[in-house]
Amino acid sequence: MAEVKKQTLLIAAPTPQFLARGVLWFQKNQARLQKKAKLNSFVGRQLIWLETGQQINLFQLLRQLGELGYERVQTIGGPGEFSQVGDTLKIFPINRQKPWLIQFLGRQIEVLHPLKLAGQRAPAKKIKAPTIDLAATLLPGDYVVHLDHGIGIFQKIVRQDNRPYFYLRYAKKDKLFVPLKLAVKISPYLGLQKPRVHRLGGNLWSKTKRRVKADAVAFARQLIALCAQRQNCPGIVFPKKDWLERELASDFTFAETPDQQKAIGQVLRDMEKGQAMDRLVCGDVGFGKTEVALRAAFKAALGGWQTILLAPTTILARQHFLTFSQRLEKFAVRTALLSRLQSKTEQQKIAARLQAGKIDIIIGTHRLLQKDIAPPKLGLLIIDEEQRFGVRQKEKLKKIKANVDVLSLSATPIPRTLHLALAGLRAISQIKTPPPGRLPVKTFVLPFGQKIVKRAIDFELRRRGQVYFLHNRVATIGLYQQKLQQLFPRAKIANIHGRLPEQELVETVEKFRQKKIDILVATTIIENGLDFPQANTLIVADASLLGLAQAYQLRGRVGRAQKQALAYFLYPAKSLTKKARQRLKALRQAQALGSGYNLALKDLEIRGTGNILGREQSGAANKVGLNLYFQLLAEAVEKLRQQKKPAI
Repeated sequence: MAEVKKQTLLIAAPTPQFLARGVLWFQKNQARLQKKAKLNSFVGRQLIWLETGQQINLFQLLRQLGELGYERVQTIGGPGEFSQVGDTLKIFPINRQKPWLIQFLGRQIEVLHPLKLAGQRAPAKKIKAPTIDLAATLLPGDYVVHLDHGIGIFQKIVRQDNRPYFYLRYAKKDKLFVPLKLAVKISPYLGLQKPRVHRLGGNLWSKTKRRVKADAVAFARQLIALCAQRQNCPGIVFPKKDWLERELASDFTFAETPDQQKAIGQVLRDMEKGQAMDRLVCGDVGFGKTEVALRAAFKAALGGWQTILLAPTTILARQHFLTFSQRLEKFAVRTALLSRLQSKTEQQKIAARLQAGKIDIIIGTHRLLQKDIAPPKLGLLIIDEEQRFGVRQKEKLKKIKANVDVLSLSATPIPRTLHLALAGLRAISQIKTPPPGRLPVKTFVLPFGQKIVKRAIDFELRRRGQVYFLHNRVATIGLYQQKLQQLFPRAKIANIHGRLPEQELVETVEKFRQKKIDILVATTIIENGLDFPQANTLIVADASLLGLAQAYQLRGRVGRAQKQALAYFLYPAKSLTKKARQRLKALRQAQALGSGYNLALKDLEIRGTGNILGREQSGAANKVGLNLYFQLLAEAVEKLRQQKKPAI
């Protein structure tokens, strides 16, 4: 009797890199993927292999599918979804043209074959990316937007008739109970101001949505017009990749993540096209954006063009300068740092060398925007955290941007709805995967106590590491330094804050970098720009004063090496407000790598959209929340592009 051939099924996670691939690509590369998954744990976590006769627990498989980013539904409507009744599972993998049926017999897969579901072929643009578990994310008191009823306040999850519901409160004590299966109609309210809570049954919400939709359509027209204008603007044709670029890449001491490789490739290809580049690279703290910028600046230098790298703070500019100098020294690329810390004579000399074409890459703060800075062969402008520059500085940036390639870097995640709205209009690269070997920062949220502080610092100093101690009050920061010196008389301790002279600030940070300081007592000035792998313990003296996004950014200062980092967010037990308690609880729960998107979504999203939404659009977005505004904008852009089919 002939042996029945086993059926096999590969299920790929709906990540951006896999969504960009077609079904045929997965068929051709299945064997290679299987081999790579065994060697690379990150790739392995993005794929599931199943076959008939395989021993696997159904509920374990359901959990794995949820972790991959598949959405559980009652009836499958398109790729990225699955449903389960008893021992039968139906799933539509993103890498297959049809959904599949999986039937279990105990802990074994008995049946595995494709299904035919009438009229359910979904277009690629509607494939769903991994979704946030709204029920787990919302906290009591959070503002939410219901697509049909407007802005309300989330209270809690309740059960009625043995079914779970979102309990939302509206104005005049109105109540709304929404089944969890209809969570797609609810989104967290994200905006720059406290929203107006609506009444149920009124017509205010429908009027507001109509006005905001009209605004989104008008803004979409502006975006399309700007895009067409930019596409017609001739740019510099930088040289194709050569052996020097490959040598620079081989010198990179870290393993490139798939997202990082993709971002580097997109930027370098943009530079070779001959059209003015305007690309935004978004990535979490420590995920490798600087390397993308460095490769771009090197390509510009190889072509005989100059680069300006603009950073918002002196500390960050100096950090970039040290990185670029060390990496590019062997290639004889001439790099310089310009800031107000240098004497006027030194600044003038650097400006003259730049004007004479004797500097390839100039790095600095807004000092680079002054009139005496005029590189004759400027080909590339790199802007780190553009949203942190002022209005006047942005106006000067617009003038510089006119005829050069522009690369913007941001630690702010771009929400998927905004990404869709700008698809094809502005080039965006997202780096979502952490470097291999990076460990999540262990986070402790505890009442403040001297014993905890001493134990945490003792542990770090014993393993020859360094400590950030955050005390966000300039008036008493010296007192805290003295207290720590009494506890650790042999340790080298210093403090920094925003009122220090810039020269002293930079010198202290440099000593910390050189490990001449064991404990750095600081205010939130350390939030950006410090990247020291040997610093792996953070202690925050009063975490109740921090916002979630700020706490997340500060936690990103540690854990930059393949060593377990520790973050202690301490609080005064007797005077903790309800909101502070909720923030600290959310911080403790979100410890996984990349969890910053969920944790700090509100603040980060607002700061990240400052360059895209103008004052008028921001006002409209506040009325319905950024999530819904971006959704309306995405729909408007897609509709206008289909109608007019502009050359973009």
